[in-house]
Amino acid sequence: MMDFLVRLEQTGFGTWVREAPTLWAYPTVLFLHTVGLGFLVGINVAIDLRLLGVARKLPLAPFERLFPIMWAGFWINALSGAALILADATTKLTNPVFYVKMLFVMLGVVNMGWLKRRLFRDPASLESWPATPQARFVAVTSLVIWIGATTAGRLMGYLGPKSGLD
Repeated sequence: MMDFLVRLEQTGFGTWVREAPTLWAYPTVLFLHTVGLGFLVGINVAIDLRLLGVARKLPLAPFERLFPIMWAGFWINALSGAALILADATTKLTNPVFYVKMLFVMLGVVNMGWLKRRLFRDPASLESWPATPQARFVAVTSLVIWIGATTAGRLMGYLGPKSGLD
């Protein structure tokens, strides 16, 4: 297994991301990962907080138009995350915290899909307050999931194997 991970790191793209002396390599990939996180998690948090009663006068129905932006953030994160893994596969893919992060991300995507399908299918119910117990549960769950994913992502640099990129 470790041989495979070493070969991943030694691909031309993995080497370029990790070692190229340009801002277009590792710094840009990391920046894109942060931007994707901001769009994905930031919009999710805004919807969650609205469901929990923050800014009640703000109509919730228009938030549905932000789902394509959240999905764009997800795909930016998926692609930039893959590039970061290629640059440091022997460290990232042997770190148990990485798999905790991926579990949270998977749960967050499922939660986001559920939120879109169930909550936004009846626009009239969106504006009622208090929000249904089910909607509040999904909002709290979403907050916990994305806080967990973000925290696990940050902890990868401090827990588990250390990379030469630190």
